[in-house]
Amino acid sequence: MRDIHELSAEETLELFKTLECPTIGEMNGEYKGEQLRSPGVVSTVIATLFTNNPLLFGKWLSKSFRPVDDACGRGYNSLMHFGRVTRRAPMRTLIAPSRFDGRPAYQLVYRAYHSICGFVHMVDEVRRLDAGRYIGIGTVGFTDAQRRIPLPFLLTGPIGPYGGDVGEERVGFDVASDLPVLAGPGLRSRRSPGSEGHANVR
Repeated sequence: MRDIHELSAEETLELFKTLECPTIGEMNGEYKGEQLRSPGVVSTVIATLFTNNPLLFGKWLSKSFRPVDDACGRGYNSLMHFGRVTRRAPMRTLIAPSRFDGRPAYQLVYRAYHSICGFVHMVDEVRRLDAGRYIGIGTVGFTDAQRRIPLPFLLTGPIGPYGGDVGEERVGFDVASDLPVLAGPGLRSRRSPGSEGHANVR
């Protein structure tokens, strides 16, 4: 069996397309984060800029989530910054179609709040790999082409409780502006087809 950390970004994205979307209620608590292989030099630099940069955020540790209701939730990232853990980069969470295959994914939309991640239109998509592990595909940029470059990561957990809401909401923000394939609330309840495609990955 191949280790998930050994897969190329392209292989991780293809695996992601076979996986099922978790529910809003399932994603509850703190999840350890690990950056996986990026597709090229530029994307590796971008990923490092946001996950291991002491001058900007610090070293990325985890993501935490809580359901608000059956349709959406909130979350933030935890980072080690100059020796202390900080909670930054808040996001709104919801289930919406993936920009990569149109099937439901647990979406983390950062522009719903004021932050550097929101400024650069960061959006993460998450699907369940197996019990307690989730593959995420991050995207960032100002054009559609930039936002289709996959930045894979792995979440494991929950390893702890949600620590509390952070961030200032962006007044008047329309989530569809950062999720262009969002087709309407009916997709939130659509179940993803099952897949056996992840059985040989550990």
